[in-house]
Amino acid sequence: MQLMERKSNEIAAVMMSLQNPAQVDNLSRFFKTGPGEYGEGDKFLGIKVPQTREVVRTCWKGCTLQDVEPLLESQYHEIRMCSLFILVKLFAQARRNPAEQGRIVDFYLAHTQYINNWDLVDLSCHEIVGRWLLDKDRTLLYDLARGGKTIWEQRIAIVSCLAFIREGQVDDAFAIADILLHHEHDLIQKAVGWLLREAGKRDGRALRDFLAPRCGTMPRTMLRYAIEKFPEEERQRFLKG
Repeated sequence: MQLMERKSNEIAAVMMSLQNPAQVDNLSRFFKTGPGEYGEGDKFLGIKVPQTREVVRTCWKGCTLQDVEPLLESQYHEIRMCSLFILVKLFAQARRNPAEQGRIVDFYLAHTQYINNWDLVDLSCHEIVGRWLLDKDRTLLYDLARGGKTIWEQRIAIVSCLAFIREGQVDDAFAIADILLHHEHDLIQKAVGWLLREAGKRDGRALRDFLAPRCGTMPRTMLRYAIEKFPEEERQRFLKG
């Protein structure tokens, strides 16, 4: 246990050494950490994403889930991000070990309370949950979409579909988008619109068929994201319902 603690402490210490207080206020505003906002109470170190990736590149080898856990439970946003990048590395490393990959997915889903902002979701879920489900039943994503305890679990449901889309599989993205079609939170609306747009890059006709009967009632934010790459004349037709 002491060895594992030293590994997580070492990584945390490296991250702490990179903190930049001058950037903390900007990040806190950008990620909406004020009272009543979606990131309420989150704390930042002011570290840029490329710096965090570099720490992971030099430190991830030899890490275990026991090392990752205290990092993922950190009060600091960037240290949680670091832990998720490590999980992505560990999942990819275990590609010939399905049992270990399953353990990583279970660990990820058991710790969603710490994957609690849109960037943390978007940079990790499709690389872990989505890739895991490429050749498996995807019911858990539908369950998260319908009954996720937080908007972050619901966002995991839709953004995980990015792994399927990249393999030319778009059906689940459309089906989960339909479940979340009238979600009130703009972070879900944006995610759904983004994934619809990505699905449309693979199958433009399927996207248009999905949107045609729904564009008059779906949230405008979602629709605008979904049709962002359409020709202007066609965009206007969809916006007018």
